Amino acid sequence: MEAKAIAKTVRITPRKARLVVDLIRNKDVAEARAILKLTNKQACEVVLKVLNSACANAEHNYEMNPENLYVKECFVTDGMRMKRMFPRAKGRGDVIMKRTCHITVVVAEHKEEA
Repeated sequence: MEAKAIAKTVRITPRKARLVVDLIRNKDVAEARAILKLTNKQACEVVLKVLNSACANAEHNYEMNPENLYVKECFVTDGMRMKRMFPRAKGRGDVIMKRTCHITVVVAEHKEEA
């Protein structure tokens, strides 16, 4: 059994968000929260919210034990790109891409060893 949470159209570039998500993959939830609180990146705040949401979904929807949860999967996919114009010389303009991303976190319970 697993529970997941998704944050869509987050205004962080996917490349920067992937750096943070790679830190917590396959870690216990308590350890992942500690890593996110102590890491100095902009994406940590959003990833922590998604992790907390996935844990709440696991606890309330699937009645999993919150102490036994670990981060089974987490990944970042590209969202939409907002195109903005930046003025340049001689009346020209450059296109600036404001990238967004979708952050997905899946948590599951540790398997009981018999």
